[in-house]
Amino acid sequence: MTTAPDFAAIEAAAARIAPHAQRTPVLRSRSLDALAGAQLFFKCEHLQRAGAFKFRGACNAVWSLDDEEARRGVVTHSSGNHGAALALAARTRGVAAHVVVPEDAVKTKLDAIAAYGATLHACAPTTRAREQAAAQVQARTGAILVHPYTDPRVIAGQGTAALELFDEVDLLDVVITPVGGGGLASGSAIAARAINPGVALFAAEPAGAADAYESLRRGERVTDIQSDTMCDGLRATIGAINLDLLRRHAVEVLPVADSDTLAAMKLLWQRLKQLVEPSSATVLAAVLAHPGRFAGRRVGVILSGGNVDPGFFCQRSL
Repeated sequence: MTTAPDFAAIEAAAARIAPHAQRTPVLRSRSLDALAGAQLFFKCEHLQRAGAFKFRGACNAVWSLDDEEARRGVVTHSSGNHGAALALAARTRGVAAHVVVPEDAVKTKLDAIAAYGATLHACAPTTRAREQAAAQVQARTGAILVHPYTDPRVIAGQGTAALELFDEVDLLDVVITPVGGGGLASGSAIAARAINPGVALFAAEPAGAADAYESLRRGERVTDIQSDTMCDGLRATIGAINLDLLRRHAVEVLPVADSDTLAAMKLLWQRLKQLVEPSSATVLAAVLAHPGRFAGRRVGVILSGGNVDPGFFCQRSL
């Protein structure tokens, strides 16, 4: 298995990406605190460059390359946010980026990837097809693979969001992130556990794509779940290194229904005045659906992304 990053790698990543990444704000809402029965501190990664936390990991990966590696360019596969983040990170260093995208990806996310200058390569909407297509592009171009969530450089970069959160908010009792492939959840777990060994760690996952939950429940990595969720950014299968880190740091995964996520998305818009994508709203949905785990506690809530397809509003009433 690939060697997992440690807290020192996250600290190094923070210094490496500082000239390029935004230090995103932490917002509060008294009305949401009242609904949750807890003090909620929202780390607004939807306001990050490229509209998601993914820029942190992509930027760290790109700027970790030596000059010879960088000249070869980078390649990845992504449903949207990581692809856009890698394309932008590559542009900050002036190197080529190739992004393999599933045919059913959200159009606004594909447009963003292209706008940042990457070359898009379409494939069937399965993990296997994405990985095979990325390998083919890598073989043809010589580009360096930057995996969306199993790359240690990416995990370390994602962990910098939690590092900033703890720097801004004292005495957090709990941290919760969304979980799909597991880059943000595992990176946050490393950072949070190093800073506060007693912190409780949670990850919110769509009930219709609950492979991380099932993997922890069964004690083995589950890869055969067919996702059925509106949270397009969380359809990825949990990575092996990421699952190991969730287990090692005692992260509890909380599945949430899409209906609860949609309601949470609406609340974040109404009460916090922040528009986030469904994948991001899972964290508030989980807090509200499981009050016993959060009541009376100081909770760091990482909002992961804000790249919402305008067509989403035409299909659903918020």
